[in-house]
Amino acid sequence: MTIISVNNLVKHYHVKKNDIVKAVDDVSFTIKAGHCFGLLGPNGAGKTTTIEILEGIIAASSGEVLYHGELLNKKIASKIGIQFQHTALQDFLTVQETLDLFSSFYDHTIAQQKLVELCDLQDFLERNNRLLSGGQKQRLLLALALINDPDIVFLDEPTTGLDPQARRNFWQLIKNIKAQHKTIILTTHYMDEAEQVCDEIAVMDQGKLIEQGSPQQLLQKHFNEVFIYLPKAQVPESLIKDNNWQVFDLQVEIKSKNVEKTLTYLMAEQVPLAGLHVKSANLDDLFLKLTGHSLRD
Repeated sequence: MTIISVNNLVKHYHVKKNDIVKAVDDVSFTIKAGHCFGLLGPNGAGKTTTIEILEGIIAASSGEVLYHGELLNKKIASKIGIQFQHTALQDFLTVQETLDLFSSFYDHTIAQQKLVELCDLQDFLERNNRLLSGGQKQRLLLALALINDPDIVFLDEPTTGLDPQARRNFWQLIKNIKAQHKTIILTTHYMDEAEQVCDEIAVMDQGKLIEQGSPQQLLQKHFNEVFIYLPKAQVPESLIKDNNWQVFDLQVEIKSKNVEKTLTYLMAEQVPLAGLHVKSANLDDLFLKLTGHSLRD
C-alpha cells in the first residue's frame, strides 16, 4: 500500500535577480507503507530539499506530496518523526531527563521502556548528554524521533561520522524499527548502508530523479557481469590494450559475464593470478554508471 505519493515536485531558488536554480526538478515517486525507502545522491543532488518538502519544513514551488491521498495537515504531521542531521541537545541533562522532557511535548507517546529497549539506551540512561559517544548520541536522537510513536520516520544521514561498528549497530536499530511496521525514509551517502537496510531506493542527481527500484532490481537491470581485479604489474600491457581493460589505482579491471571462461583465458596467457579479486556490482558502481561520478564526490 502506498503511504506517500510525490507528484511532479519542483523547488527553485532565486539566487540573483534573474538567476534561478532548480534544486528539485519535476521529481515523482511513491513510498510503500512499512518499507525503508532510501533517497540517494551526492551533495547538491536535491535530496535534502526533497526531504524537507516531504517533512513540511519548506514549501514546494510546484507539485504536491500526498500522505494516504491527503496533503500534509496537522493530523498527519503528528504521525511523523524526524531525526535531523544536526540536532543540539541540552548539555546538562541526562539521557533519561531528555526523554522525559521530550515526552512532555506530546499528548501521545510510545511507552518509554519500549523506546529504551528499541533504541538500546539501557546502559547510559543516567549519563549526561555531553558525555555520550557519537553512536550513543545518534541512538538517543533516534529515540527522540520515535517518542511520539510516529507511522513515518525521516532519518537524515543518521550514521555520518560514526565508526564502522557503530554504523552496523545503527543498521540493526533501523531494521528493528521497520519490524514495528513503521515507514522509514532514509538519506545516506553510504551505499553499503542502503543495500543493507533499504527495500527501495531512488537515486537523484542535479535535482532530477534518475532511477528507482529495489537495490537488487536496479543491479540486475544495469549489470549482467562481475568485476575481476588483478595487480597491473602482473598483466602485460599488450593484453590490457587488446582487451580494452581499464586500469584503476594500479589494478586492472576486467568485466566478465563468465568468470570461469575469463580465468581460463588468463591462465592460457600465463597471467599470474596472485592478488586476484572478484567483485559483483554494487550501488557505487550503479551510481558511477548512471552519472559518471562516484556518489561520495
